[in-house]
Amino acid sequence: MPKVFTSETQKIGKEGEKIAEKFLVKHGFSILDRNYTKKWGEIDIIAKKAQKVYFIEVKSVSSTHTNTLDSYRAEDNMHPWKMKRLSRTIQTYLLDKKIPDEQEWQVDLLVVYLDLKERKARIKVESDIIL
Repeated sequence: MPKVFTSETQKIGKEGEKIAEKFLVKHGFSILDRNYTKKWGEIDIIAKKAQKVYFIEVKSVSSTHTNTLDSYRAEDNMHPWKMKRLSRTIQTYLLDKKIPDEQEWQVDLLVVYLDLKERKARIKVESDIIL
């Protein structure tokens, strides 16, 4: 059953994930999974490019939540406990999908800045985050 997004924050997050997915596809990634969820965590997007698997955390922020998009750093929401949960979820995914130990993978953060009035988005990529 698909997740139902009811709050404004959840709707913005969902929109940010859609934009992030389009961005990744445009840049040559193939999407393997979306919103892989376990009770201890979720991976927003799992993608593949050039024989490497990417676990992508998407953080979205809209101009309705901050006065200026440039002053807010969504990546600051990557708390140590969030990273620990993400690590555990990634390990579960690798086991569930029977991905070989030698498979190269990395974690990326995509920050999607949404300007809802102008209907524009800007994406900032933080590559190869260490968990």
